[in-house]
Amino acid sequence: MKVSQMYRTTLIATAMLILSSGLDMRGFAQTKSPQGTKNIVLVHGAWADGSCWSKVIALLQAKGFHVVAVQNPLTSLADDVAATKRIIALQEGPVILVGHSYAGVVITEAGNDPKVVGLVYVAAFAPGDGESISSVTKPYPPAPLGGELRPDAQGFLTATPKGIAEDMAQDLPASEQRILTATQGQTSSSVFGATITTAAWKSKPSWALVAGNDRAIPPQLEKDEAAAIKATSITVPANHLAMMSHPKEVAELIEQAAAKAK
Repeated sequence: MKVSQMYRTTLIATAMLILSSGLDMRGFAQTKSPQGTKNIVLVHGAWADGSCWSKVIALLQAKGFHVVAVQNPLTSLADDVAATKRIIALQEGPVILVGHSYAGVVITEAGNDPKVVGLVYVAAFAPGDGESISSVTKPYPPAPLGGELRPDAQGFLTATPKGIAEDMAQDLPASEQRILTATQGQTSSSVFGATITTAAWKSKPSWALVAGNDRAIPPQLEKDEAAAIKATSITVPANHLAMMSHPKEVAELIEQAAAKAK
């Protein structure tokens, strides 16, 4: 048999083997495509970066979702909204937009993008038109984390190691607390007074996770805002970084939103 004939025979045999085994030539996928919306865009809050979503990302990817975490510059609300919208623009098809903490403000503004079909608030603020973090927190007792924020000369805030260990990540291992301290993003103090133009939750369905042991945002505020925006909500006994301490519950809520939002 000539070499060319042997090569052709080998190719045919390989193709038949792949077809008979049911493997997917497109990366040998092991998961089925999820029902409903497949694109999930995750937005981190203050004193964090996109890596805080790593546990949730792994769970969602295992279910077949296409997941992207935004890296917010944390320099202003406008800059963070712009960064989020750039990621939304890259997605093929509809998007579930998820925000943690301050990023609840970001998704409330960026969620007006026509690609966004649902919003998920994870231990997050959900202000209305003309509202800011400063205005919505006034009726509530100050959160303990506020006393552990240190400003620099340019008006950027950093959380102390104590603040992260005791007020953001108190139910996480010390090793994770140290990583969070090392990777936190300095956050412009201007974001707390920045106001919403048009709240996306008025026209998009919303879901919310309330962190019952939150020391960065008053849990009662999270509950009250979830009710105000008519979000489908759950409460978990979590610290502020619920996506790290309770990733399964967070991923399941996002999956629920992806299945129901249209």
